[in-house]
Amino acid sequence: MSRWGVILAGGIGSRFWPLSTPSRPKQMLPLVDDKPLLVNTLERIQPIVPAERTLVLTSEALRDVVAGAAPRIPRENVIAEPRPVGTAGALAWAAQEIDRRAGGEVVMICLHADWAIGDDNAFRETLLAAERVAMTEGALVTVGIVPTRADTGFGYIQPGERTESGAFDVRRFVEKPTRERAEWMLHEGYLWNSGIFVWRVADFLAEIRAVTPEVSNALATQRAGSSAARFFDAITPISVDVGVLERSGRVRVLPGDFGWDDVGTWGALRRVKPEDESGNITAGRVYAMECTGNVVHAEDGVVVLYGVSDLVVVTRAGITLVTTADRSAALKELVDSLPEELREMK
Repeated sequence: MSRWGVILAGGIGSRFWPLSTPSRPKQMLPLVDDKPLLVNTLERIQPIVPAERTLVLTSEALRDVVAGAAPRIPRENVIAEPRPVGTAGALAWAAQEIDRRAGGEVVMICLHADWAIGDDNAFRETLLAAERVAMTEGALVTVGIVPTRADTGFGYIQPGERTESGAFDVRRFVEKPTRERAEWMLHEGYLWNSGIFVWRVADFLAEIRAVTPEVSNALATQRAGSSAARFFDAITPISVDVGVLERSGRVRVLPGDFGWDDVGTWGALRRVKPEDESGNITAGRVYAMECTGNVVHAEDGVVVLYGVSDLVVVTRAGITLVTTADRSAALKELVDSLPEELREMK
């Protein structure tokens, strides 16, 4: 039995502006170490999914950038979505492509390109355990992260009864909660909704046809050999969580504990990168005195800090961003208000 990997790599990550831009999105940035997050992801799964059985889904504008960063991935495996339609449509296209090449009994492991993982071995072991659940139960398996804090930036999953394979039924999915509700769910055993999915191709496509009319009509166009543009034009945009998992009775959740973080903001880097002796996270030429809890990324020039705490300072191409670690979570609001030449700088 072969398995395939599907990497979703189409977003921009505007909350990492000015480092991330439409032509240099978050997944192409070396935020955790000296390699882009996409490269980290591909190297992390390579021991269980070889490059020739890995699809990377991205936008038309990013296809060449992604292909250049991942030369081991065959060019035909870097698939450009003609327009964004949400993860349900993108994963349906990938599933049918895998079905065409390898058959419906193949397992597909679906990941996002822009995460940080603390324990790669435990991560892979969890994926293989999810694969066993998918094969044993014919289930659509999502990995729910064992939470370490009451975080309002994530969705949550309430696990139900344990199944024979060791996973759990899903009682409900919960959107990003209030702080009070997140604290309650933390103590009630809810899991973070990670966006890690494992299932057999045939099982996933069957559920698309059964419960997701926003996408099911497009499957026939791809099966008939039509272009990607026609397939994506036939889709009503919807996420796989809303369009499939929340409607299906075949979903299982498997707890995972391997240091997962979606690295969603500059402030999040304090959770995934080593601090200096004063508790600062720095990259580039940075000098700090009597400072603590700052995140500084100096791509250009030198940043000097004195007597400040909990700031985010980023320099690139003549632009300097200064905000607080807390406000960095809302950076998209700032970026949306900027002149186009700043938002879309190369």
